[in-house]
Amino acid sequence: MLLDVARFRNQDQTVKGAEVEIYVTVPSQSLTYRQRAPKTFQAAATVTLEILKADGKPAYQETITLKPPVLNDTTAAIKNPLSFQKRIVLLDGSYTLRGRVRDQYHAGAEGTAEMPLVLQSAGKGTALSDLVLLARPAAKSPGQNNFTRGGYLLTRTPGGMYTRGANQLYFYAELYQAPQSQKLSLRYHLQSEEGAAADAEASLDNVAAGKPTTILGELPLGPLPTGNYTLTVDVLDARKQVLASQTAHVRREAETYAPAGAAVPK
Repeated sequence: MLLDVARFRNQDQTVKGAEVEIYVTVPSQSLTYRQRAPKTFQAAATVTLEILKADGKPAYQETITLKPPVLNDTTAAIKNPLSFQKRIVLLDGSYTLRGRVRDQYHAGAEGTAEMPLVLQSAGKGTALSDLVLLARPAAKSPGQNNFTRGGYLLTRTPGGMYTRGANQLYFYAELYQAPQSQKLSLRYHLQSEEGAAADAEASLDNVAAGKPTTILGELPLGPLPTGNYTLTVDVLDARKQVLASQTAHVRREAETYAPAGAAVPK
């Protein structure tokens, strides 16, 4: 199971906290498929998601059952992962995010993933939200659901993984309190632990007054080799000085095929 988290500024700025998006992904490749009818097989996983305060008391808890699409052949080489997403408003503080997954059709097959979660309001200055790494370009969407944000449908790449056939990195972010009196631009830098790198620049148009400015970025991966990378996104003023900056971890698997983005559970 993979846990991805993105922190956005709380819409109610009188409250010291953040709107947190938690994205849970379960690779269905490892689940047990049970025959439901002739040539009909399906798996199921139960996921319990918890957010614990620093004192160990729960701030949030939910259990959900995920079921992948029915298959007529369980030997398929690639099965799309399952995912669900929650948006929760939390006060500033230190938390532990924990997820537990259990295979419903295989007794004892379960796992746990957890990660620290720290929320600290950035104040009234110019700031960037966390970067949301995407498997494909954000698509305009008039609908509203847990997979849309800022008027766009976002297809996240679980765990920041870009595999063989994924030649472009896409991301979504929000810029807060952007200055209105000058021209802004963006600078992207992708750097591996071994020194491989890619760079790009873009103008930042349509800066919103009094509300978040949506940033949709992309960066060619091209021949970048397998490895762990850090993506850095800088917002620059007219003098090319950094106004705000944010980073995200990226994993490149140039030799491995994998599904492009997690499927929305039905």
